[in-house]
Amino acid sequence: MKLVLSIDVEEEGLFSGAYQRNAPVKNLDHLSRLEFLSKEMGFPLTLLVSWQVANDPHCRDILKRWQDELGAEIGAHLHPWSTPPFEDLGKPEPVPSDEIPERLLRAKFETLLETLQTGLGVTPTSFRMGRWDFGRQMQTLLPQYGIQVDASIAPLRHIRGGPDRFLAPADPYWLQPADPNGRPLFEVPLTMVPIWPSSPRVVHSLAKALPSKARQAILSNFSAVGAVGIQPVWYPATSMRWAARIHRRRKGQVLTMFLHSSELMPGQSPHFPNEDAVHRLVEKIRDFITWLTQTGPVQGVTLSELLPKDRAGAA
Repeated sequence: MKLVLSIDVEEEGLFSGAYQRNAPVKNLDHLSRLEFLSKEMGFPLTLLVSWQVANDPHCRDILKRWQDELGAEIGAHLHPWSTPPFEDLGKPEPVPSDEIPERLLRAKFETLLETLQTGLGVTPTSFRMGRWDFGRQMQTLLPQYGIQVDASIAPLRHIRGGPDRFLAPADPYWLQPADPNGRPLFEVPLTMVPIWPSSPRVVHSLAKALPSKARQAILSNFSAVGAVGIQPVWYPATSMRWAARIHRRRKGQVLTMFLHSSELMPGQSPHFPNEDAVHRLVEKIRDFITWLTQTGPVQGVTLSELLPKDRAGAA
């Protein structure tokens, strides 16, 4: 089994509900809390970087060290609300990506890619969309700019107002293009698995027949009551181990974990208000991966290393 450890490397403030254009990026200094994963345990990280981070010289120095000394992959992470150019769309942020004019969304994505190339010398091949807002427009854009691997889908989670990815597979798969003339993406979803295999389709089918409010409630709560995952912020340690066991038992090939870089900085998330809370999060990750390596063979890989060799470079 392969393990992907992915970090959304981004600015602070999102957990306060604010979507600022010039938020600070001091949390990057706390990324060092995870160095043990690569130094001691041999697991590389995939760092999916927002424009605010890529545009900051100090952050670039940190990322270069992770890339050069610790074997990290640098990918792209788009936050349309904080990535120039800006226009007044007459809607509160975050504006859904499919409601942003295509020319503007494209320009924002180009800004992110150009900044990663200029500042870090990176032409990314992996990507995750901010706020899991992976709609038709982004799915169409990515292959046009050399992105081959996407990690924007969280199965069994309902994103209000977003695309319906509730029934997405738990293991990587080829995501067929939204544009008939486009190219497929290799999708690497977060590891979220149902406790009862048939329950997602039953619940999804039932929810479609219900009024909107009831439908939203059922789908939004399913990941908490009918699923388990290896996401250390969303699930307790027992559920993380349970998810890994279930996925192995069902012949799963890949485990994908994620967290936000700002969750490593005390006070930047309501879940981690102080140093003790952040310390518990880091130890939870260490304990889980130690258990995982002790209970079965596991290989650490980055997102792009998962791309099947017969399709690598095809995009």
